[in-house]
Amino acid sequence: MKGYLLQKKVLDPGQKVFLDSYSPENSYGVAFEDDGESGYFYALEKTAQSNQPRILDALHIFESAERMDDNKPVELMIVWTTDWLKCALILDGSCHALFDFENQGGYNINEFPPPNSFWTKHDRKLTAEIIQSIF
Repeated sequence: MKGYLLQKKVLDPGQKVFLDSYSPENSYGVAFEDDGESGYFYALEKTAQSNQPRILDALHIFESAERMDDNKPVELMIVWTTDWLKCALILDGSCHALFDFENQGGYNINEFPPPNSFWTKHDRKLTAEIIQSIF
C-alpha cells in the first residue's frame, strides 16, 4: 500500500480510544473512535469559523462486544494517499474503511450506515477494486 502512515496503535478489546489524523495539505481529517460499544471512522473538515471540526461522514466499523469476545489485540493504522485526498482505516493489515475526499465517498465493509444526504455521493460498498485504484 502506497501512502503515508500517520497513526498506528494496538487496541485492546473493550478499550475506549480516540485517534485523529489531519492532512497537512488541506482542511480534511479523519478520526477513529471506539466508545466501548461501537467503533466508527469519521471524515472531518476543519472550518475557519470554528475550532471544532465538522463531521462530513461516519462509517460503522465494528461492535465492541464482538471484539471483546475475540479477546485479541487489534493493530489499527490510518494511512493517507500521497495526494492527501483519500484516507484508509487498516485493521490487522486489511482495509476496513476508506474516505475519498475528492469524490465525496465513504466506503466500508458492512455498508452501514447508508450514505448521508449532504456529503456522500456514492454507495458504501468497499471493494478490492476501490482499494486497488486508490492504493
